[in-house]
Amino acid sequence: MNSLPTFERIDRALLDRLRDIGAATIAGSLAREGIRNPHMAGLQTRNPGKRVCGQAVTLQFVPKREDVHWGDEYSYAPERELHRQAIMTAAPGDVVVVDARGSLQSGVFGEMMLTSFKARGGEGIVIDGCIRDFPAVQGLDLGLWLRGVTPNFHTQTEIFPHAVNVPIACANVFVVPGDVIVADDDGAVLVPAALAANMADLATEKAEWEIFSRMKLAEGGSLDKYYPLNDEAQKEYEAWLRDR
Repeated sequence: MNSLPTFERIDRALLDRLRDIGAATIAGSLAREGIRNPHMAGLQTRNPGKRVCGQAVTLQFVPKREDVHWGDEYSYAPERELHRQAIMTAAPGDVVVVDARGSLQSGVFGEMMLTSFKARGGEGIVIDGCIRDFPAVQGLDLGLWLRGVTPNFHTQTEIFPHAVNVPIACANVFVVPGDVIVADDDGAVLVPAALAANMADLATEKAEWEIFSRMKLAEGGSLDKYYPLNDEAQKEYEAWLRDR
């Protein structure tokens, strides 16, 4: 059975700050810090309006070879059924992130697995692939970012789970267990765990001046002046901050 390494926990208050800032502001702030493309492109929200932020528990699928995994849906052999281990490893507030190789044929999790995940306090699911039982899963009110849905179970077709809490590639983004996932209707974005605190500060600053910019633009202010702030607008912004 694969060992399941743990990772250093980040303070929940910091994760809440990142969630409230949102994926778009986080992605822009990361780009300015050299993380060019943290967006897991192609994964669409299946629960519009849901915003999540949590640390990544990772699950890796690989191409099936029948002498290694025969594909029985319910045969509980822990070394083969690692999708169960990913759910059972997750702590409250975690996000399970899955490299399912972009498969549109295999449903990584279904209603039962995700019911358990929700009851354990899971924050959300991000899969470069699919889930099954989607009509029932909709009622769980989980954050879901997926490539699609399917009626097939996880090992029914061409892939099988190989490892839990190892580095993976999810939608061409490198994810290390414990990294931070911020996801909303703009998509799912990765924040390297080591950058989380700094990113919260940088992105908060950007979010604050954007409040001022949005207000001025709504009043008819010039785009060239207020987005981004030029020197004159920066002085206005600083005065606005002092007045607040």
